Amino acid sequence: MRLTGGRLRRAAVVALVLGLVALNTSAATAAGSAAGVVPTRVHDPWLWQATVGQRPAGPAALLFFTDRTRYFESTGVLVDRDGAYRLIPIRIGEGHGLLSPDGRHYLRPDSGELLDLTTGRQRRTMSTGVYPMAWSSDGQQVLGTRSNDDSVISYGPDNQQLNDPEKPDDLLVVDPFRGTERTLDVGTFATHAAAAWSRGGDLVAVTGSPDVPAQLAERQRLVVVDPASGGTRWQVDLGDRRILAGPAAWHPDGRRLALLAFDGCAGLRCTSEQAARTWRIEFLDTATGQAVGQALPAGTSVSGIIGWRGDDPILRYVSETEADTDRQAFLAALSPDGGREVLVSTPVGSTDLMVPGDLLTRAAFGGPEPRPSPFAAPLWVYLALAVPLLLAVALLTRRLRRRRSAAPTPSA
Repeated sequence: MRLTGGRLRRAAVVALVLGLVALNTSAATAAGSAAGVVPTRVHDPWLWQATVGQRPAGPAALLFFTDRTRYFESTGVLVDRDGAYRLIPIRIGEGHGLLSPDGRHYLRPDSGELLDLTTGRQRRTMSTGVYPMAWSSDGQQVLGTRSNDDSVISYGPDNQQLNDPEKPDDLLVVDPFRGTERTLDVGTFATHAAAAWSRGGDLVAVTGSPDVPAQLAERQRLVVVDPASGGTRWQVDLGDRRILAGPAAWHPDGRRLALLAFDGCAGLRCTSEQAARTWRIEFLDTATGQAVGQALPAGTSVSGIIGWRGDDPILRYVSETEADTDRQAFLAALSPDGGREVLVSTPVGSTDLMVPGDLLTRAAFGGPEPRPSPFAAPLWVYLALAVPLLLAVALLTRRLRRRRSAAPTPSA
């Protein structure tokens, strides 16, 4: 049967749609084997990869940040538990937010917006100016800090300063779903550096500089409080060579709190060579604040503990290079003898890496290595491909019609 122009156009459109659907379905099916586990390795997305808002995915298996996207600046790359890749664009000047423990939500800093990764819906649920630091293990509350400093200094007619650029910051307990917040009394801090919930949520550890001179000297204080009553259990000065080990600093046994410590040059006057630090993990007794146990060598480029595999801490590393574009983030489990097992690696150019708390608790590592599907693209990409094809079909149809009209009519 000879195809007419109309049939030719319809056949081309149907073939295009069926081909894209089949390829997209096969890619999703192949990636589906990674469901429920953290992949051992991830890759850079395609430049035309869809955002979460354009094509919602599922709960996160991990999230990493890179500038090797079409935005050419730091962008979140979601890899869901079926292996699908989606982008989370980051606004100019916006920091990196937090993944909820169930991997379903991403909480943006400062703007107070909560992004549902499974629906693509984003809404403001909190007041602005809150920087989130740690989710509670049940995923219902967030510890955040809010700066109260006046951004602009003004003076009166007698040249007296009218405002205060060095007001103490607030530590907040926030419900990011209902939008409620309350201030937690942990004493005076010029700035909060890090915070962590205990596994049961009955204690909170927070570090930061108590005043501006301490902030300039990079000295920190650690306070452990009861988040329900606000009562301080104990506090200790960490100096300028110890920091809280991250949002998962509480050991699973609840009796130890991990710190990251280093030897060598400290402060703002260190050269880049002097500031190349080798880290170790130290522990404090959570009942007294006294040092306990043996320190664990952690190596270089450590950025914090994000979880535990049994007694072994899982650390996030970000390689130290002169350019951010050459850095690489990865996760590794640290054994008591200092051995390091790499669990997850990201492409060169990655500057951060997050894994949801529920997968960290289950130590769900060792998943397959999903690759981004080139067909997981926004609608405009399909239109950009379809329009030239339809134009080509229209031109071909027009040419066929001309040939038929120019052909001699057979005599009777």
